[in-house]
Amino acid sequence: MWHSLFAYIHYLSISKSKFGIHSPFVYDFVTKALESPLPLEQSLKLKNYRNDLLRDSTVIEVLDFGVGSKVFNSNKRRMSDIAKYAGISKTKAKILQKIVNFFKPTRILELGTSLGISSAAMCIAAPFAKIISVEACPQTAAKAVLNMQKHQLENITIEIGEFSNVLPKIFQNNTFDLIFFDGNHKREATINYFEASLKSTHNDTLLIFDDIHWSTGMEKAWKYIKAHPKITLSIDLFHLGLVFFRKEQVKQDFVIRF
Repeated sequence: MWHSLFAYIHYLSISKSKFGIHSPFVYDFVTKALESPLPLEQSLKLKNYRNDLLRDSTVIEVLDFGVGSKVFNSNKRRMSDIAKYAGISKTKAKILQKIVNFFKPTRILELGTSLGISSAAMCIAAPFAKIISVEACPQTAAKAVLNMQKHQLENITIEIGEFSNVLPKIFQNNTFDLIFFDGNHKREATINYFEASLKSTHNDTLLIFDDIHWSTGMEKAWKYIKAHPKITLSIDLFHLGLVFFRKEQVKQDFVIRF
């Protein structure tokens, strides 16, 4: 808790508004994506998806292969509580939808399905995209599949298994326009998944990392990723970190407040 608070204070002290951005590409992204209103239909669809989960009192046993939870003391968790406390927040889901609306990816990979709220957000924003989402916990994945079917989100494929077992085949056989990393909030694991994903990217691929200021370890991972020689542009939105491979782009790092 204290780390996140101090990190946010630091973010506020160094972040810039759109008026301090000296990059046409990033300025367009801020003004045409982040500052643009989200279509009402998209907002309502995701709200309905989330509300169904919030009304579900079923208890499941969660297998957590990541850093663990700051909220739950037991792996037996009520669906409504997972959706409320562990699922992607409304703020981040809204940002994610705006990002997908703007860049229009057609091939998306998500690391960490949970109950599928972020998957649904991207699917609603890109209904014709092919989305692969990886989830290690079978019970959580099964609930996500049921809710996706109920809401007719048919272009999402969920792969169940530990990332180390599932990802090599996915990265070997696919190239992605967008990869969302939200499955393991450990420094070493985040860096390893980033490195492994490089073989499945192209010049216009966007990588999005969740909770880059969640811990000291995640901040170190974010620092490593944005300094990687293949990365030419990074955008720190505090809630999410974005990196690009654009070879035509002069290497720049932005911390943006909007």
